[in-house]
Amino acid sequence: MQSAPIIALENVSIAFGEEQIYDRLSFDVRRGEFVCILGPSGCGKSTSLRIIGGLLDVNAGRVAVDGRDPHQAWSDIAFVFQSPRLVPWRTALDNVLLGSELRFGASDKEQRRTRATELLRLVGLGGDARKYPSMLSGGERQRVAIARALAVDPKIVLMDEPFSALDPNMRGRMRSEMERIWLETAKTVVFVTHDIEESLQLADRIVVLSNKPTRVLEIIELQTPRPRALSDPALDTHRQKLVKLFRSLEQPAVDKETVA
Repeated sequence: MQSAPIIALENVSIAFGEEQIYDRLSFDVRRGEFVCILGPSGCGKSTSLRIIGGLLDVNAGRVAVDGRDPHQAWSDIAFVFQSPRLVPWRTALDNVLLGSELRFGASDKEQRRTRATELLRLVGLGGDARKYPSMLSGGERQRVAIARALAVDPKIVLMDEPFSALDPNMRGRMRSEMERIWLETAKTVVFVTHDIEESLQLADRIVVLSNKPTRVLEIIELQTPRPRALSDPALDTHRQKLVKLFRSLEQPAVDKETVA
């Protein structure tokens, strides 16, 4: 028997002004799971992270994070955004420390510094602790942001298209790095993406969202062993299904243009 999910959205509805964003949206995330939220642009993928993180209230439905209201569970959550948001005058090590300083204050400085150093090694930047953000590549800066999120020892890491600004080669490398880091840390990860290949490499389950008003179109479970290669034939069936789903989402827009 499976334990209760660590994150649960049940019949969630939300509107911005007169625009209905979610229409009874429901999905859950199991403890230690890597879930990708996949959907077309503008469907509200990032909104789901803001709801889980307690940054946005819903109009109807229920949201639970580890059995609590998201506002009560904020200390168990860390974010990684599209932009690394590093402080330019702080070194890589001091940027990793920043999140824990803001969350926990100035106590246990040496212990946190040791932990931050370990996390930089985990993300492959053990020799770059004294470098400033301007001395790091885009991928390296994003690795610092991941280490900063892990430094507060969250149960849940919410990631909002963190590799979208990187070039294709670096994106591929960062996906592999993220898969390795997740396997080593066993954190629960909710990862927003619009990239089918990214979701196939990273996810235990893919939650596919519809156009607005948004609902869950389908949840796809992947059991392909890790680490994954995108050339693995076992992923082809899922890939074809996802491509077909995305084409079906594009059809209404095409029809509207034809009518116009």
